[in-house]
Amino acid sequence: MTRSLDPLYIADLSTFSKSLRTALAAQPEIPGQAKMLDLIAKAAGHRNQQTRKAATPPAPKPSDRLGRALRCFDGGQMIRWPKQTVIQGLCLWAMWHHLPPRQDMGEPELNAILNQHHSFGDHALLRRSLVDHGLIQRTRDGRVNRRIEQRPPDDALALIRMLYRP
Repeated sequence: MTRSLDPLYIADLSTFSKSLRTALAAQPEIPGQAKMLDLIAKAAGHRNQQTRKAATPPAPKPSDRLGRALRCFDGGQMIRWPKQTVIQGLCLWAMWHHLPPRQDMGEPELNAILNQHHSFGDHALLRRSLVDHGLIQRTRDGRVNRRIEQRPPDDALALIRMLYRP
């Protein structure tokens, strides 16, 4: 069985340790794990371990989308194009992150930036997808491309942080 982490917040460590010491001294023998957890919970101000766990909010889990998007990258380099459109859109935010803000780019310049950050050899797919997902805009003739300035969604921010921040 996998072990889950149970965080415990103790407001006053001195009161906690005194209460736990008193409870342990009243025990006729060394308590088992369940009894010990109850004693710790009571010393922390809860009725028992079960009420302490119920009062603790669950730890946030990384989204499944984020995990699937991360598998498309290796060392910050996009190594494959995901099949699902939702994951594609999330991965495109990592490409958007590399584009210079508030700057016009020609198609060769945009292709060069995209080629630096992917290894599956299809910069045209990335460029078209960036336009389709509303992350860049291009003129009708395709000569000028510009990153659309906007705040990435929370999943995209998390992906960018995980890929490019130490």
